[in-house]
Amino acid sequence: MAIDQVSRPDPAAPATTGRRMPRALVGLFACASGLSVANVYYAQPLLDQLATDFAISHARVGAVITATQIGSVLALLLIVPLGDQLDRRRLMLAQLAVLIAGLVCVGLTRSPAMMLSGMLAIGLLGTAMTQGLIAYAATACLPQERGRVVGTVQGGVVIGLLLSRLAAGLISDLGGWRWVYLGSSLVMLALGLILWRVLPPQQPAAAPIPYPRLVLSMFTLLRQDRVLQVRGMLALLMFAVLSIFWSALVFLLISPPYSFSHTTIGTFGLVGVVGALAAARAGAWADKGLGQWTTGLALGLLIMAWLALWFTSSSMLWLIVGVVLLDLGAQAIHVTNQSMIFSAHPDSHSRVVGCYMLFYATGSGLGALASTSVYATSGWSGVCLLGAAVSVLALGFWAGTLRQMPGSRACAEGTSAAPSN
Repeated sequence: MAIDQVSRPDPAAPATTGRRMPRALVGLFACASGLSVANVYYAQPLLDQLATDFAISHARVGAVITATQIGSVLALLLIVPLGDQLDRRRLMLAQLAVLIAGLVCVGLTRSPAMMLSGMLAIGLLGTAMTQGLIAYAATACLPQERGRVVGTVQGGVVIGLLLSRLAAGLISDLGGWRWVYLGSSLVMLALGLILWRVLPPQQPAAAPIPYPRLVLSMFTLLRQDRVLQVRGMLALLMFAVLSIFWSALVFLLISPPYSFSHTTIGTFGLVGVVGALAAARAGAWADKGLGQWTTGLALGLLIMAWLALWFTSSSMLWLIVGVVLLDLGAQAIHVTNQSMIFSAHPDSHSRVVGCYMLFYATGSGLGALASTSVYATSGWSGVCLLGAAVSVLALGFWAGTLRQMPGSRACAEGTSAAPSN
């Protein structure tokens, strides 16, 4: 079935039609999400160049990543919830136009303040686009395929995130870091034309409510939903771990004895794709009620990853093993988290994903700041100890809250008929 032949009446209630989401449409969601989120992470392998061009110290250049994550937080609080009230197609096309403007601003500015403002805008709109697409896909698919669809789209997000480092490194080596953002603005323009042509409209399933109440309802969800609280905290710790690693890696590999180019550094994102693809089944496991087991095993992989990364100075093979384990574990946790929280709120996916990703943005921002600061004082070994400590903390938190999870949700994890873990 072609993408533009998708049935358009009431896509917010697919269960009434009994039609599975076409693979072509799932693929479009995955690709669009990957391209959108890549904008938020292009800066990670470019931190050294940004520090040089804008006269920022290495210890403080992590603020560039923090600026994008502040934008992410603002998007999750103020923009993503609108997906439950407006036609998501129109909303995303408007967001895309502003995102393109932010990319052009970063690519052209010579002012550190304007650069940070542009990064904030990129984090704001890139996050809003990405999470809007995930919520759209979760709402438009059948309940029994939600884990699979969300897993596929989230796989596109992670692959886009990882490949963003390769693309940024390659383009910066060929034409300078500014063309990373100018080139992305052209890609996003092309994506906008495709989405305008083939993406079906999706009206909100819930009755409209005033915007202030809409935003405040997110805090109500955070206060009342135990599953969202627990899975959100796991996301905070897990994304802090990823940010700790990727924010420090560029400084390790551009220095002797490695002295790698930015293209070479970016290729380590390809290694992470292996782990992301291997974790694509996590959503299907969550549909079968195995989400808690998946989470425990994935957290164990994060700890093992830092053990491997500790030995990077002995052999680059350990770095490759560490990257695969890190992204495999993180992706499995992320997909499982979203499958579990979406199942409890079928009429408010945008607000739920907004609440959940607040934890993600907070963890990423704090991880970047901590990573560059620790690397400046303690080197790679200090970064590895920091990452391992946060990973152990996440495992302990998961184990300590396992018995406190509501039985019906903790066991169902995506389907109320699933067996207990």
